[in-house]
Amino acid sequence: MPKLGVNIDHIATLREARGGDEPDPIEAARICEEAGCDSIVCHLREDRRHIRDEDVVTLREIVKTRLNLEMSAAKDIVRFACKVKPDQATLVPERRQEVTTEGGLDVKKNLKTIRSVVSALESRGIEVSLFINPVKAQIDASVDSGAKIIELHTGRYANASSAAAKRRGLDVLRRAAAYALSLGLEVNAGHGLNYDNVKNVAAIEGIAELNIGHSIISRAVFSGLGRATEEMLGLVR
Repeated sequence: MPKLGVNIDHIATLREARGGDEPDPIEAARICEEAGCDSIVCHLREDRRHIRDEDVVTLREIVKTRLNLEMSAAKDIVRFACKVKPDQATLVPERRQEVTTEGGLDVKKNLKTIRSVVSALESRGIEVSLFINPVKAQIDASVDSGAKIIELHTGRYANASSAAAKRRGLDVLRRAAAYALSLGLEVNAGHGLNYDNVKNVAAIEGIAELNIGHSIISRAVFSGLGRATEEMLGLVR
């Protein structure tokens, strides 16, 4: 059954809205782990709009499951990751104007750079995942990069406006997962997954982990973070 990684970026976004110390993403990580999640995910953006460097350092110290650091291939971010050494680094595309990460990493176009970053991170004992669209060319390029893990962008499925479009999106994810597994890659998935649509993706054969943030934090506003995490775990498993 798939594991669940909880992204705590949105806790930090709430904190930064007031510029103080609350709510604390470190405490959020503790609660999510106590509720049974399998990893803590955070994205250290180049503009530091939510997660701060010191958050990542503290998370590295207190996370008892696994720490998955989402990051761009920018040199200063790579240096920071190599110093902190999260359990996993997930390379994602990053645009300053976007609200959240939209679309997958173009591994094929940026293969030389990504191959270098993968090598640098793995030399420090950090597992590397590439957040990509469920496209054969990007899966092939991911293999060429040396990464052992991919995370399939589930936005097309999650954001589909009709049942037929959702079925098509789910079929694309199934085929991509099967193809990646046949090449020896570990396959994770995430983006836009919520309490209504997650079960279909969790049921895809071979999916190792689902990384979910916004819907869990949104549910937590009403039910509490521990319960929201437990409810998502129940659906995933």
